[in-house]
Amino acid sequence: MSTYWIILVVLIFISGIRIVNQYERAVLFTLGKYKGTLQPGFRWIIPVIQRIDKVDIRVITVDIPSQEVMTQDNVPIKVNGVVFFKVLQADKAILEVEEYKFAVSQLSQSALRDMTGKVELDSVLSKREEIGKKIKEIVDKETDPWGIKVTDVKIKDIELPDNMKRAMANQAESERTRRARVILAGAEKEAASKLLDAGKIIDKSPSSLKLRLYQTLSDIATEKNSTIILPFPEEMLEMFKPKKK
Repeated sequence: MSTYWIILVVLIFISGIRIVNQYERAVLFTLGKYKGTLQPGFRWIIPVIQRIDKVDIRVITVDIPSQEVMTQDNVPIKVNGVVFFKVLQADKAILEVEEYKFAVSQLSQSALRDMTGKVELDSVLSKREEIGKKIKEIVDKETDPWGIKVTDVKIKDIELPDNMKRAMANQAESERTRRARVILAGAEKEAASKLLDAGKIIDKSPSSLKLRLYQTLSDIATEKNSTIILPFPEEMLEMFKPKKK
């Protein structure tokens, strides 16, 4: 009989052993009543009478599912994101809300829809970081009574309607064409300016034109061309004109 009791005591002791990891906190309940928060390490609880709920206190990431939103300028878009948060007070996270991860996700979805619906499409596309900060402030304020600290909210993907994608692609193409024309016009203006400067130099020094001619002939001689067109100075052509009687 004594052996039976020894085995029973050992089994009860073993069944009450709990290990709380460094990145966890354990909320202790005795007969359903909150009795405190256990720190990391080896812990023993009374089986059946006591239980613990472990809470991860590391930074947790929760995806914000894609939300269908109508922007302020009436453009339908789909937008998703991710929220980063951590539990600062394990007891509040367990006692004040049923499923704190699910609750944070729901609040983040609601805040994302509200914020993107209050701004125009251009702002959604260009001010993601600013919108994310505002969503963070909203969710952080709402989750504070739960002992939760929201550290960041990021907007990941923004999906536009097909017709809007085509319109934006056409606009981008038009902008690239406009920039190319501006660059080309600038290059042509610069080239014309240099030609004008060269013309002024030649007018002041005609011998520079002959020097340029000889340089051109030298460049052509290095290539295998079957036809060569040579410019002659005007005074040389005068030699071949018939003399007036």
